[in-house]
Amino acid sequence: MSKLTIPAGYKTPLSTYEMQRAIEFIKSNFQVNLGQALNLRRVSAPLFVEENSGLNDNLNGVERPVSFDIPDVGATGQVVHSLAKWKRLALKRYDFKPGKGLFTDMNAIRRDEEVDNLHSIYVDQWDWEKVIERQDRNEQYLRQTVRAIVGAVVETNDALQIAFPSLHTVLDREVYFVTTQELEDRWPDLTPKERENAICREHHTVFLMQIGDDLKRSGQPHDGRAPDYDDWNLNCDIFFWDPVLNRALEISSMGIRVDAESLDRQLTLAGCDDRRGLPFHQMLLKNELPLTIGGGIGQSRLAMLLMGCAHIGEVQSSIWDQETVSACEQAGIPLL
Repeated sequence: MSKLTIPAGYKTPLSTYEMQRAIEFIKSNFQVNLGQALNLRRVSAPLFVEENSGLNDNLNGVERPVSFDIPDVGATGQVVHSLAKWKRLALKRYDFKPGKGLFTDMNAIRRDEEVDNLHSIYVDQWDWEKVIERQDRNEQYLRQTVRAIVGAVVETNDALQIAFPSLHTVLDREVYFVTTQELEDRWPDLTPKERENAICREHHTVFLMQIGDDLKRSGQPHDGRAPDYDDWNLNCDIFFWDPVLNRALEISSMGIRVDAESLDRQLTLAGCDDRRGLPFHQMLLKNELPLTIGGGIGQSRLAMLLMGCAHIGEVQSSIWDQETVSACEQAGIPLL
């Protein structure tokens, strides 16, 4: 059974029909705001990539992709985990210039996900990527980009409440910036997730930086990150406080992407030197790909947050264990 939480006294914020209208409103409004805030153009994207291309996202390094043979092509396909690497290659192929980028609807299957109120085996997100200059590979530029994304979220929330006056989610536009090491130093006895909840309870909108490398006290990373897309010194997660679930809700994982030097270092640290021979990694190590910043923004999670939902199954169709379905039915929570 999934790790289900049913908040005391929770009632679904809208009827099933009105929920669908609100989801459509959020998705259409936010992608316009995001595109304008970051100077992005919408493009089409693949559902699967070739197994040997090195383009699939390895996430934390242990998740198994959904693979299938393609007899007529003589290849094996993998359903994407995300488009983190594909987007960077697309920027080169489509000849995007510095200061311009792309976004797309990304749909993925993560078969090994541990499902709960926020996690499903089906992932839907806006994947975006933008070409930058060498001088933009710094924390100031990362912070500037995060503020623009948070601004787009807040503007969508404001518009949603005009269209649906019964919704009353309050978001803090002011972003609190903190590193994973600062969290471990402050709360060494808490788990990483407990630290996220503690800092987000205090500051409501949090930018958590530097995820992937080992922390000084524990010798363990705050969370796993694949070594071949984000620069671990220049990446982050964006959290909002979720008053319905009384916890931090991660809306986005993003960062300035690896250059040849940081890729070389992180592949060795992660014990992934075998990836150096893959086509994508060869291009990176030879400086044949543009320098970029990018990330993913969860569509269902954003809808959950802005509407005040308790379970991601209220805003997306997926597969759940029978105990979860029964418990939600008993609590009056309709799963799609």
